[in-house]
Amino acid sequence: MSYSLLFLLALQFCLGSASGTTLTSAHSLELTTPPTSPQATAAWLPPGGTSWAEGGTVSQPLSNFTGSVDSHGTCQCSVSLPDTAFPADRVERLEYTAHILSQKFEREFSKVKEYVQLISAYEKKLRNLTVRVEVMEKDSISYTELDFELIKLEVKEMQKLVLQLKKNFVGSTHIIDMLEEEIRNMTLLVEKLESLDQNNVLSIRRQILALKTKLKECEASKSGLVPATPPPPAPGSCSHGGVVNISAPSVIQLNWLGFSYKYGAWGRDYSPQHPERTLYWVAPLNTDARALEYYRLYDSLDNLLIYSHFRDYRIRYGQGGGTVAFNNNLYVNWYNGRNIAKINLTTNVVDVNRPLPLAAYNNRFSYANVNWQDIDLAVDEQALWAIYATEASTGNIVISKLNDTTLEVISTWVTKQYKPSVSNAFMVCGVLYATRTLNTKTEEIFYYYDTNTEREGNLGITMRKIQERIQSINYHPFDQKLYVYNDGYLLNYDLVFLQTPRQPV
Repeated sequence: MSYSLLFLLALQFCLGSASGTTLTSAHSLELTTPPTSPQATAAWLPPGGTSWAEGGTVSQPLSNFTGSVDSHGTCQCSVSLPDTAFPADRVERLEYTAHILSQKFEREFSKVKEYVQLISAYEKKLRNLTVRVEVMEKDSISYTELDFELIKLEVKEMQKLVLQLKKNFVGSTHIIDMLEEEIRNMTLLVEKLESLDQNNVLSIRRQILALKTKLKECEASKSGLVPATPPPPAPGSCSHGGVVNISAPSVIQLNWLGFSYKYGAWGRDYSPQHPERTLYWVAPLNTDARALEYYRLYDSLDNLLIYSHFRDYRIRYGQGGGTVAFNNNLYVNWYNGRNIAKINLTTNVVDVNRPLPLAAYNNRFSYANVNWQDIDLAVDEQALWAIYATEASTGNIVISKLNDTTLEVISTWVTKQYKPSVSNAFMVCGVLYATRTLNTKTEEIFYYYDTNTEREGNLGITMRKIQERIQSINYHPFDQKLYVYNDGYLLNYDLVFLQTPRQPV
C-alpha cells in the first residue's frame, strides 16, 4: 500500500466529526480532532473498529495506523511510514566506480602525453630531414648512395612510429594523420631525387670508376713507357710538400642536437700510438653560441651516421668551438678566461687546467664571423697546438706548441696575419693554414705559416661549403682529412699534398 493511500485511510479514520484537524509527522503522521458531542462520537465507527467510551481512551490499530480519543475528547491518530534509510552501499559503489574511472583516465592521459612527446621529437627530425633534402635538391654538391640510404632509413623509422601511434592511440588522430602524410611525401621526394639524380652524381661516379679501370689497363699495357704515379704520403707522415688542393665536402650528418645548434666542433681522436683508432667526438655549443656543455662520443663512423651506440657527457666550463681531441683527451678553452682544460674521455674528469700565457680571450681577437674562439686548439702529426693572439702581437696570430700532458708552452711563433680577418685555421705537419670567406658557398685557404722554417706566404685553394659560416676546422693526421663544423652540419674533406717536399730557402 502506498504512502498516499495510508494517509487517506488515516484521515478517514480520524475525521469522524466535522471539526477541523491538525497534522504532525516525524517518522509518523498524527491527526488531532477537537472534542465533539458524545452522540457524534458514538455515531461513527471505523470499519472493524469499536466504539470509544466518553471520557475514556481506546486505541485500535488499523493496518499501519492507530487512533485514540484523549480525556478531552480529542481524536488523535498516528500513521507509521516505512524507514527511508540513506543508501550508503550505493554511494560506496559509486565512489569505487569513480575511482576506477579516474585511474583509467590517468593511464590514458599519460599515454597521450608520451605520444605527444614522441610526435614532437619526430616532427623535429622531419624538419631536419626536410632541410637536408632541400640542400640535396637545390645544391650541386655530390652525394653518394649512402646519403640517400641514411635519409630513407630515418624516414622508415618515423613511418614505424606513426603506425604504432595509430594502432595504440584512442581518440582523434588528425595530427598523426597529418604527420603520416608529411612522411609519405618525404619518402616520395627522396625516391624521386634519387631516381632523377639531378646532378648526375651517381652516374658520373660510375663513369669515373669505369674510366679509372680503363686507365689502369692502359697503364699496365704501357708500363715500360709511362712512369708510375708517385703514391700519396703514408698516413701520419710529413714526407710531402704541403697542402696543394682539397676535395669537395662530404656531408656526414647533422649534429645530434639539431639544426638550431649552429656552432660547435667535431673530429676524430688522434693517438700516435694507436693512429687507426676510430673514436669520433661531436661537441655542439649551446644556442648562445658560447657555452660548451655537452659532447658525444662514437666508437665508429657507422654509429655516428645512425646516431647509435654513443656516450653522452656533460661539462659546465667549456667555451667556444676551438675544441680538439688528442690521445684520449678532450682539450677545451675554459669558460670566461684564457685557461685550457684537459678532460679525460674515459672518466670525463679534468686532469689539467692551466692558463695560456698572455692569450687574449672573450672575443678580443676571435675569428671573423665566429665569436668566443680567441683560443683555437689544433692537432697534427707532431703535437698539440694553440692558435690565438695577444695584445703584444696587436691581434696577429700567435702559434704555440704545447706539452699535451702538462699544457705548458714548448715553443711560440708570431705571424704577420691579423687573426680577426681569418675565418678559421688548422695545422698540418707544423704548418698553419688559415682560411677566409669568399662568399656564402666558398672559403679559401689563403695563408700559411711554416713553424719548421718560419716561412709564411699566400695560397689560393678554394674550399666549398654547404652553409654560409664555418665554425671550426680540425685535421686528423692518420686519414688526412679535415673535420669541419658548418652551421650545424658535420663535413669532412680529403687533403691533397704536393708529392715532393719543398726545398728550404
